[in-house]
Amino acid sequence: MTYTGLVTISNAEERLQQLLTERLAPGSDREAIDRRIWDLFGEEWTIIYTDLSGFSRNAHDFGIIHFLQTIVESHRIFVPVIEHFDGILLKVEADSLLLIFRRVVKAVECAFQMVDVAREYNIGRPDKEHILLCVGVGAGTMLRIGEHDVYGEEVNSASKLGEDTAKAWEILVTEEVRKGYGNSRGLKFIPLTDVPSGVGSAYKLIRC
Repeated sequence: MTYTGLVTISNAEERLQQLLTERLAPGSDREAIDRRIWDLFGEEWTIIYTDLSGFSRNAHDFGIIHFLQTIVESHRIFVPVIEHFDGILLKVEADSLLLIFRRVVKAVECAFQMVDVAREYNIGRPDKEHILLCVGVGAGTMLRIGEHDVYGEEVNSASKLGEDTAKAWEILVTEEVRKGYGNSRGLKFIPLTDVPSGVGSAYKLIRC
């Protein structure tokens, strides 16, 4: 590796690993190392974690090819929406997408538009081909490592809300999203009564 290669974005994972190794060393100043890690990788983002409702059951009932077809179709209809709202796709995990946005408002608008295009897509199609979107949204400071990974409490919360909690068509958001959104702009934040462990306050977003 060249000298300059040591400090490029592509080497971010190796730099983090080195700092974590130093952190484990006897007598290390963990607070100082933590500050270095946050200084290097800490960024403000809004994160969306999507999931497709009933997807595992459909894969079991209709086979792996149907599973793959649904994934491809969901990407086809969602990518133009993500691009329009200046989102960045970090990762694809089976039927889930991990997206980041610089602005809370754009992330929320993107989530509603993704729901709308999925509903429109389903019109006239048999139930087994329906794309049933679930969305979790978080916002705040997180560690962005290289081009494909982010870590932080809001990342975990968005994942739990989108993958484990939201039902089809629901957009669930954290308290940080509610604070960051500001004026309701025609939306209602409905508090969740059953919040996943570790998430704190969470809300279902609906249009007024």
